[in-house]
Amino acid sequence: MEEMQNSGRPYNKLISQEETIEDEPRLPSNQENQDNKLSENNIVRDISGEIRKLQASYEAALQSRDEVKKQLAIEISEQQVIKWELEHQTLRVKDYEKQVEKLQVDIASLKSHLPMIHEGCRHCLPGWTFLSASCYYFPFSDTIYRTSWNEARQFCRRQGGDLAIVNNREKLFGIIRLLTINQDILRPVSHSGFWIGLRDVEEEGVWTWVDGTRLTDGFWNVGEPNNLNNEDCAAVYPKSNPFMSWNDAPCHYNLKWICEMAPKSFG
Repeated sequence: MEEMQNSGRPYNKLISQEETIEDEPRLPSNQENQDNKLSENNIVRDISGEIRKLQASYEAALQSRDEVKKQLAIEISEQQVIKWELEHQTLRVKDYEKQVEKLQVDIASLKSHLPMIHEGCRHCLPGWTFLSASCYYFPFSDTIYRTSWNEARQFCRRQGGDLAIVNNREKLFGIIRLLTINQDILRPVSHSGFWIGLRDVEEEGVWTWVDGTRLTDGFWNVGEPNNLNNEDCAAVYPKSNPFMSWNDAPCHYNLKWICEMAPKSFG
C-alpha cells in the first residue's frame, strides 16, 4: 500500500504540472502577429477610403449648393426685371386707356356735328352749345344759382326746351367733355352734379326720361342708383370714366342742370 501510495505521488505531481501548463496563456506566434497587423492595416485603409469618399461627396454637395445659389440669384434678378417690366407695361396700358377715352370723347364730339352737316346750317340760342344734333345749356358760371330738379326743369321749359335726355354714348361723351373742361377742381364732387331729365318718381326703380321713354342703358356710378334718402332724380358728374358718371340724388337738392332743345333753322 505504501509503495503504491508512494509510487502514486510522482504521477499525481506529473498530472498536476501538465494541467498547470495547459492553463497558462499561450503567446501568439510571429505569423499570427503578422496576420493581425495586416487585418488592422486593412481596416484602417478601408476607413480612410470611406472618409475620402465622404469628403468628396461633401465637396460635391458644397459645389452643387453654390451653383444652386448662383442660379437662384440669377432667377431672382430676372424676376425683378420682369416685375419692373410688368409695372412699366401696366402704366403704359393705363396711359393708353386714357388716350382711348379721350379719343372716344373727341369722336363723339365730331359725330355731334354730322347732323348739322347733313341737314344744313342751324343755330342755337346765345349761351347754348350745339352738340349731337341738339342745343344744350350749361350754367357753368358761379353767379348762376343751383336749384332743385323741378325748378331746373321749369327753367328749361321756359327757354323752349327741357332737361337733357342723355340716351346714347355720343351725347354722354360730349357732355362729360364739356363738364370736365369747365369743372372747378376746388369744388366738392357732391356739388359738381348737373340735373338731367331722368327720374323714378312714379315707380321706384323704373327710371323714365322727361319725354316718357324708359331708361334702357344707364351710365351709373358703382353702387348707384341706391335710393339713399329717397333719391328719385338723376344727375351727371364730371368723371374720368363717362360710363360711371351718373348718380341718383334727392330731387330737392340744389344742383346745376343741363337743358336741351332742338336747334333753330336759319330763315
